[in-house]
Amino acid sequence: MNSVILQIASGYVRTLLVIFSVIMLIRGHNLPGGGFIGGLLAGLSLAYKGFAFTPSLVEKQMKIRPEYLMVSGLLLVFASLLPGLFLEGTLMQGIWFTIPFPFTEGYKFGTPFLFDIGVYFVVIGVTVLFLL
Repeated sequence: MNSVILQIASGYVRTLLVIFSVIMLIRGHNLPGGGFIGGLLAGLSLAYKGFAFTPSLVEKQMKIRPEYLMVSGLLLVFASLLPGLFLEGTLMQGIWFTIPFPFTEGYKFGTPFLFDIGVYFVVIGVTVLFLL
């Protein structure tokens, strides 16, 4: 498409979509959201650039190919399964770690969040591969 308005607006809209996708990813284990919705928003930000310019331009400018995003996401999903198996004895058991931060109680990081990050990358890869 050759719309100058769409090309200018795409930079701002894509930035907002990526910000909202990260927010959805982070708030996903306790509230609605997570890796799937966040991945869709991030994938749609790249598709929006393809609508504003050309899909071939998006493919040339992508630093990581969609196939590699899908593979790395699947590896993260698989890696999130293993700590429960080795530490608790059951597959997909949630294991939580506390990362200390100064002046706080720390941030609780667990294997469900690692699973969400893996789903996030898989959905971005599938969305971009499908739309472009």
